[in-house]
Amino acid sequence: MSENNPYDRLERLFHEPKRLAIISLLIASMKGMTFADLKKGCDMTDGNLSRHLKTLSEKKIIEIKKAFVGARPQTTVEITSVGRKRFIEYLEALEQVLEKAEKNIQQAERKDEHAAKASMVINRGQLAK
Repeated sequence: MSENNPYDRLERLFHEPKRLAIISLLIASMKGMTFADLKKGCDMTDGNLSRHLKTLSEKKIIEIKKAFVGARPQTTVEITSVGRKRFIEYLEALEQVLEKAEKNIQQAERKDEHAAKASMVINRGQLAK
């Protein structure tokens, strides 16, 4: 694994779409979010959200807090400082990957453009004969 290769720094933990949605919501919330708000924000079922939260919690990316608000139980989820750091590193790597892809697309388009122009010149030459 190379530190200079952004593809190697894309963590599968964050790359899964639903976990990406969870962390994207949590990183913007300084006080965390309730389970219900995360469920709604990520458009997930209780079971699916619970499974992803368990995975993130086991990796120390998030912290799950359970408490009572009045007589009702409430689960709050917060991103940890380690989770915040790792997610920002993931986003930086993803940004580099996207920049590389954009460069590759632009180079391919320039090549296609040159090939099309060359083809037109050749075709004009054949038409003149």
